[in-house]
Amino acid sequence: MHQNITFFRNPVIGVFAPCDPRIDENSRQRVRNIIEMCAKIIGENVKLPDGSPCKVVYSSVLIDGEKEADLVARQFEEEKVNILVGVPDTWAFPQPTLISLIQQFPQDTPVNLTCGNSGPKPGVVYTHACSGAISQYGKLIHIIVGNWSDTGLNPVMSKETAKQLIDWCYAAITFKGLKGRRVVIFGHDSMGMETALPHIIPTRKIFGIEITRLDMKLLADMVTKQAYNKEELKELRNWLEKNSGGIELRNEDDSKRLNQSLAMYLIVRDIMKELNAVGGGFMSQLEWGSDKKGIPLPVADIMESLFNSTFDHNGKKQPIPYATEADVQGLLTMLFFTYLSGGAPPLFMDFRKVWENWEIKQLAEKIGVKIKEDQIWVKKGFVDGVNSGSASFNWAGYPDEAPEKIMKRIKFPLADEFYFPGLGNSVTFISPGGIKGIAGRIAYSSLNNIFSLVWDEAETVELPKKLADAVCQTSTYTWPHTFVVPKYATMTEYKQYAPANHFHMVWNLSVARLEYWMDLANILSVNLWQNRPKFIEGVDRPLPLLYLINGGETETKLKIAQKF
Repeated sequence: MHQNITFFRNPVIGVFAPCDPRIDENSRQRVRNIIEMCAKIIGENVKLPDGSPCKVVYSSVLIDGEKEADLVARQFEEEKVNILVGVPDTWAFPQPTLISLIQQFPQDTPVNLTCGNSGPKPGVVYTHACSGAISQYGKLIHIIVGNWSDTGLNPVMSKETAKQLIDWCYAAITFKGLKGRRVVIFGHDSMGMETALPHIIPTRKIFGIEITRLDMKLLADMVTKQAYNKEELKELRNWLEKNSGGIELRNEDDSKRLNQSLAMYLIVRDIMKELNAVGGGFMSQLEWGSDKKGIPLPVADIMESLFNSTFDHNGKKQPIPYATEADVQGLLTMLFFTYLSGGAPPLFMDFRKVWENWEIKQLAEKIGVKIKEDQIWVKKGFVDGVNSGSASFNWAGYPDEAPEKIMKRIKFPLADEFYFPGLGNSVTFISPGGIKGIAGRIAYSSLNNIFSLVWDEAETVELPKKLADAVCQTSTYTWPHTFVVPKYATMTEYKQYAPANHFHMVWNLSVARLEYWMDLANILSVNLWQNRPKFIEGVDRPLPLLYLINGGETETKLKIAQKF
């Protein structure tokens, strides 16, 4: 019997504390209470992408020296702990305590020390001693010098400190939780898009993610064989027809192609489930839907949007990041964004037309639309993010908005027959304004064997209806449109430094959380916009000491990359 098999190893956070063996029992009990408090905060606030809580365990054994370090290590090994959070509240001796503990875990184990800024028995002094000791031998450690009461048996962590710790934990579970996982890609890099390449060996070595590559013939054959549940196909189509803003169908052939498109979702969903995949991608152009030397088949737009959404015909579900045109680097970007945000739906877009402020004013004047000069998109400009596939249905509405309301704003027109002679239906909507998050894109360089993330904080904006319609008409009208304004990048910078023709956005992702993850995964942070300060208090995470003593963040990450 093979019941209750765990096919992959989820992240497990272990909370512990070193301690000074010479202190009184009340002070030792205070440390135990702090351990429990921190474990509770993490357990209640850190979620996996499916919405379930991350597993958190803690040890009430205070690490006074090597013997206790060994005991806690064995306890954590039994619970499969792969992330370490220490919460020192007293002075202790670094080598017999923390260093003796972490040496028993793999080199890539994320380590965090979070302490109060206490004077009586200063855990902060211990934290700095450990940060210096560990950084000098080239290992990354993050510290959070926060606040809780200096005295009392049951101190309470400040909200600001808790937020920093929660952000770090999300970064750690993304880093560890995706190691050993796989994504499934149908086809090769379509349209010759070299920026979409599956860099198999670097992706495997750096992120621990495996890329399963399947031929599109398999999917074509399964569609032809009708290898799906026909009753579920009816349910999916009925749900779409009942809830959407409309589906364009001219005849029975169009109806048949719609069914084929929906069948693709059911078939690929089952393949992904069978392979325990956390993400995927599909090559459309040219071979699947465009090349008339073969038999053009219907577009995969609806399938891709369904994967990236938090709901489908069966109700609420986990978003499975899915990239159009088999764009693997786009997929990786969305995968990390979704995990870091605790399961928020990712948005896949063409980096289409950048509207500078003078251009949008010119268009508004031409069509007779009056605009207010104080609006951010008027003052700065925006990007028309638009793509034929992969746009999550969620982005037709606001975070946590009901699917029934969202779906009414989405229409399914016929695909552009010139580009997609296999036809099928596209997805179209305009995202509402006021959604804030992170927009960016991963890139890879063979010169230094390192991935980078070009990113900025961003928000969506809403244009007057007539103006929005005119903007959409300048590109592909029948695709999803999201108007995006970066917070710090100028429009000249934004359009000049895009690392590819696709970019991505997610909500519910803080800057510090993203930066912690880039540290753990050794990703170069590319956001040196002229208008962005180098460090923003309360927004950025403090630089790890490791970077400061090795010439800076970029220099240190480049050195680490050479070890792979």
